[in-house]
Amino acid sequence: MTSSLRLVVIDDHPLFREGVVHTLNREPDFKVVGTGGCAADAIRLAQEAKPDVALLDVSMPGGGLLAAREISAATPGVQTVFLTVSEDAHAVESALAAGVRGYILKGIGGADLVRTIRAIASGETYITPDFAARLLASKPALSVATGQDQALLTAREKHILSEVARGLTNKEIAKKFDLSEKTIKHYMSAVLQKLGARNRIEAVNACQKSLGIVLEASRRELPPVKVAH
Repeated sequence: MTSSLRLVVIDDHPLFREGVVHTLNREPDFKVVGTGGCAADAIRLAQEAKPDVALLDVSMPGGGLLAAREISAATPGVQTVFLTVSEDAHAVESALAAGVRGYILKGIGGADLVRTIRAIASGETYITPDFAARLLASKPALSVATGQDQALLTAREKHILSEVARGLTNKEIAKKFDLSEKTIKHYMSAVLQKLGARNRIEAVNACQKSLGIVLEASRRELPPVKVAH
């Protein structure tokens, strides 16, 4: 029997929190093991309940970023995820620096939230696709790249990284390119190694020169991708 994915939900709005808990508890392999409304609750529950995933609000009393940092330091086995209305770019960057594995906007649907949590629990890092696209579009793209920049990634790696930038999962990218998911994982491992990145988001954000090339290649050679809101 597959073990349950243990979660805690921390949000200072009781009605919203109860709705999230109800959505998660409908999944046979999900189990909400604690709820709270502030940073202190989040830190305490991470230590006492030892969940797999902690859903936090970035703007909750006591500060979601503070809670994420404390949880990451004291209980690194807990994956922290922000479920929030905040679309502040600095908050996203600070969240990633604090060890947060997901940044999800509260407009997400229940089924998408469940799928996203599963992906994060399996090791993915996630930002709401339309928000990620806006963040990346705000980065200055280079019209001219050096030979070293162009040699950093292969054409296929650039294409795959461009789809990561759009918010697609390995499975979705594999389907788009008619490859196996395992092959996409191999490509992404190579990308992470070349860029010295620890995860998918860092691979996109940490290399601004290559990012410019990736986005331009995406516009010229790849068909537009519809992202579900």
